[in-house]
Amino acid sequence: MEPVGSDDRTPVMIWSTWPDEPSARAGARALVEARLAACAVILPAIASVYRWNGAVEEATEVGLLVKTRAGRRDAAMAAIARDHPYEVPAILALTVEAAARAYGDWIVAATSED
Repeated sequence: MEPVGSDDRTPVMIWSTWPDEPSARAGARALVEARLAACAVILPAIASVYRWNGAVEEATEVGLLVKTRAGRRDAAMAAIARDHPYEVPAILALTVEAAARAYGDWIVAATSED
């Protein structure tokens, strides 16, 4: 594993939860097609417990783990926010501390313009 730097090539993971698999799949596909993500992993049937409007709620949701790079992070987060059905969607960007060099290079190539 190689430590990664802090430039626009640095791998970034974006975590978001969606109400169902079709909406998560549509969000993932839009991000990859727009080259805002190299890949998005859909994690079905996760249980969420959260506070909303003063009450503790529980829901079954779908997790979306988006693989991108720092130079595309803000645009990817904005696209998720724009396309997301929730009033306040979970959108968290996590910088990767280390990555296999070939994988990091693939993320950059997959999120670069043709």
